[in-house]
Amino acid sequence: MKAMILAAGRGQRLRPLTDTLPKPLLEVRGKPLIVHHLEALRDSGFTEIVVNIAWLAETIQSYLGDGSRYGVSIRYSLESNGALETGGGIMNALPLLGTKPFLVVNADIYTDFPFHILSAGLQRGDLAHLVMVPNPRSHPKGDFFLSDDGRVHVDGPEPLTYSGIGVHDPQFFRWCTPGRFPMLPWWRKAIRLGLVSGQLYKGQWQDMGSLESFSALS
Repeated sequence: MKAMILAAGRGQRLRPLTDTLPKPLLEVRGKPLIVHHLEALRDSGFTEIVVNIAWLAETIQSYLGDGSRYGVSIRYSLESNGALETGGGIMNALPLLGTKPFLVVNADIYTDFPFHILSAGLQRGDLAHLVMVPNPRSHPKGDFFLSDDGRVHVDGPEPLTYSGIGVHDPQFFRWCTPGRFPMLPWWRKAIRLGLVSGQLYKGQWQDMGSLESFSALS
């Protein structure tokens, strides 16, 4: 299975740090955040990686190169007119991701999630599988709900937060039009159609979208 790391964002909440350095290259515990992902993916058997880039794209390409020094092969999906948000960024990269389900990881999280458990792909008929986490203080209302049988719902008693880790079938994007768009409305559509599974992860996970988050883990 191929994996995609979403690394195109501007990182507005991390300014001024991200004025001259792209967010994925900010260091956490001694190494750039995106390198933590590359090493974890490699150790879980994911060696074909697609990285989407927009803000300071050349800096990321120059630093990571072809990925060989991390034991992976990196191909870049350039968003030359600015970041396309999550949905648009993934859709733009589909020619590099192929026709089989693929793993997606947000660059701006820090986690010890065992990626290898997602390598089996999707359940028959599903278009996506989302890894959920308990709601952080920064996102108390959560995103979705998870039933005991591992199905994701838009309504329920205990909301959870999407972790930024998931598996998608390329067919998920048959509804979408190329360009800049978020994933949320399309996840909701697929969830209402009963096409999304999920799981809860209670291990190490941190949204690195703020200066406070980086300070806490530096």
